[in-house]
Amino acid sequence: MGSLATGSFGTVPGLLLLPFLTDELAVPAAVAGVLVLLPKAWDVLLNPVAGRISDASRHPLGPRRPFLLRAGLALAVLFALMFLPPLFGSPWLDGGYVTALFLLCATAFAFFQVPFNAMTPELTADTGERTRLTAWRIAVLAVAILLSGAGAPLLRDAFDGYRAMGVAVGALIAVGVLSVYFGTKDAPVVRSTSAGMGYRELFAAVRGAPVFRVVFAGFVVQAVGIGTLLAGVDYVARVVLRDPGAQTLLFAAFVAPALVVMPLWRRAAARWGIRAGWLASTALFALALLGAALLPPTPVLVALVACCGMGYAGLQVFPITLLAEIISAEERRTGGTRAGAFSGVWTAGETLGLALGPGVFGLVLALGGYRAGADPATQPGSAATAITLGFSVLPAALVLATLPLLRRAQAPAASEPGE
Repeated sequence: MGSLATGSFGTVPGLLLLPFLTDELAVPAAVAGVLVLLPKAWDVLLNPVAGRISDASRHPLGPRRPFLLRAGLALAVLFALMFLPPLFGSPWLDGGYVTALFLLCATAFAFFQVPFNAMTPELTADTGERTRLTAWRIAVLAVAILLSGAGAPLLRDAFDGYRAMGVAVGALIAVGVLSVYFGTKDAPVVRSTSAGMGYRELFAAVRGAPVFRVVFAGFVVQAVGIGTLLAGVDYVARVVLRDPGAQTLLFAAFVAPALVVMPLWRRAAARWGIRAGWLASTALFALALLGAALLPPTPVLVALVACCGMGYAGLQVFPITLLAEIISAEERRTGGTRAGAFSGVWTAGETLGLALGPGVFGLVLALGGYRAGADPATQPGSAATAITLGFSVLPAALVLATLPLLRRAQAPAASEPGE
């Protein structure tokens, strides 16, 4: 249930925070892109610190659960406050307010997410139970992404503003926080694990694993492409299609097929190999986006976005599968524990990549002459062109740029069928 919090906070800012800054608060697009990026970059730096503080906790309720409650509820309240209407009447002051609140949200999220991720190996030593816990976490995460990503724009449009949406998503985060806190009240702690290590130790672990670096680099660049695509959904709906309601349709078309085909991609990996599956899903993702650049009729556009979502599922499944193989191989090679270090670096890279996406899209908007705060119908043709290219061609180019890396993304020989 904690995935309700992580999924909601991981999805909604990437979709709506940039439009909130540019259209509700009239912050210039390039500046808004930087404002969206900075708090997420802070989150990346803070994760190891949050892990060490959590490890050192000696609270009677355990080292993790107090952080879940305090940081999680703080995240819920701060998220709702972040989407208040203009308070100062100045784009710069209102933009500064949102950035400060987003920074506080990112801080609270780090102190929720890191202890939450550390709990799975502490709750049970049984591999089967861990697998079931992880499967349920992923399932709830998928529901949270679909619910918050598709529902947030509907709430914004239904109530003519962002305030109701912010309160509703904050409430969803709170439900997840309270559920995981009270739901683990009587759960055993079978062993303690490390949730964080120092930057020097992280650097040494990554430096000694060249295969991990290749896979990680490809994954992060693809995350930038995905973040750019998601940041453009709202602008495509309002400015290009002139249909605000199309955002929910496009997002649902992107996420729902991904949930359906993930098991099929796993079967493909078992039959043809992880690397081949990653290459195929990358090609599907990029080709569907390039087709979307032609702006076909809405039903065709939705179908192309659905194909893109099928490719997106592979972009999630295959890197994670490779990561597990690489961690196992490195632990066999070194005789030490690498799961925490590599998973922490991986999460930080994904966070940074998804945050860079809106920053890149904000720059594209600025280059296209997008007028912050203006009515969508009055935006210049160059802005609509920039939105279309930023939504389609740019993410496709970023994802295709990883193909040379993917060809080198070799799993350990014992785990790669047919290699």
